[in-house]
Amino acid sequence: MSLLEDPMHPGEVLKELYLDPLDMGAIAFARRLGVPRTRIKRLIKGTTGLTPDTALRLARVFNTTPAYWVDLQTNYDIALAAKEIDVSDIEPLVAA
Repeated sequence: MSLLEDPMHPGEVLKELYLDPLDMGAIAFARRLGVPRTRIKRLIKGTTGLTPDTALRLARVFNTTPAYWVDLQTNYDIALAAKEIDVSDIEPLVAA
């Protein structure tokens, strides 16, 4: 399956692409962001989604954009929903 069909959870992206190369753990990173350690731990484990607040903080610390992080979450959520929701019986509207 491709990354477009099965995108990574933003917490997995955070861990694998950012924290692991920096050799930084969740507790130290949470301190740096000024958030509870449980927020980062749950995000990394994929048990919670990324909030706009966290997206703003991640964007600042990694010099990215909040949209980058929010888009990761949105793509992940849509991929999950697409696996669970059948929309095949919905007829598309056609302009007259």
